[in-house]
Amino acid sequence: MSQPTPKKRYRTTNWKQYNSSLKARGSLTMWLDKKMSWFAAASGKRGRSPKFSDAAIQFCLTLKNLFGLALRQTTGMVQSVLQLSGLAWPAPDFSTLCRRQLGLNVQVPYTRSQGGLHLLVDSTGIKFLGEGEWKCKKHGAERRRQWRKLHIGIDAQTLQIRAIYVTSNKVSDAVVLPDLLQQLPEDEALESLTGDGAYDTQPVYEAVIQRGAVPIIPPRKNARIRKEDALAYRNAALVACRRFGRRIWKVWSGYHRRSLVETKMNCIKRLGERVMSRTFERQVNELHIRAAILNRFTELGRPQTAAVA
Repeated sequence: MSQPTPKKRYRTTNWKQYNSSLKARGSLTMWLDKKMSWFAAASGKRGRSPKFSDAAIQFCLTLKNLFGLALRQTTGMVQSVLQLSGLAWPAPDFSTLCRRQLGLNVQVPYTRSQGGLHLLVDSTGIKFLGEGEWKCKKHGAERRRQWRKLHIGIDAQTLQIRAIYVTSNKVSDAVVLPDLLQQLPEDEALESLTGDGAYDTQPVYEAVIQRGAVPIIPPRKNARIRKEDALAYRNAALVACRRFGRRIWKVWSGYHRRSLVETKMNCIKRLGERVMSRTFERQVNELHIRAAILNRFTELGRPQTAAVA
């Protein structure tokens, strides 16, 4: 019997810089830009009070999602942060935040990777209605439990969220993939797209090949060779899995990188197991703000690892 191959051990090489970035995540001032435009441009109508800019509303809602606050508590925290920063700006009240969250255009910052983009896609469920897990385990789950399905695509190099889409829990992963690809700039080269078996459909392969990328998707166990030109990569993966096994195909194709997007899903749920908003449009913006928070965290610094001999 052959001995199992020992797993490689990795060590963080930039621990000093990464440690500083982790401490910087707890700073309140990192979310406030004193040069930002707090008020929107004048509408030209007399007697109208100044309107808060989208950047100001997103700043307030960022603090709300980051600390899990209610709207009135968010107003109090924003007032405190502005006062500590020495800014005489007024804070939006809770009704303004609730109203503006409905149609807010959330800006999700990101950094382009060097070279082509290797996109990793996956989905998860976010609860918005129902009891907690402890109550369901003790007394059984209620029928009123409802979920939203969050679809994201991250950059394998920068680990930042590049595409995000929110649907109901009845929408499959493969249907949403073209919407995720449309969020990517057309002038950015897409090298590959990695997803699980839920994306093993012909429309997915056609959408990926249309962008000039290589799909890295494991074929289903009962898959067969098909004649369509768009399924050439799928047929090659199917032949490799039959001849050498799925484990070797995953090593050759780099499918193991998909675990990075699962880690990002866990980070999203660390900001809250459920969404606090009640309407669908507000829930979408709330999840977009979570993506902006995580991208800002990643921008501060991420660990660089190297294999230990």
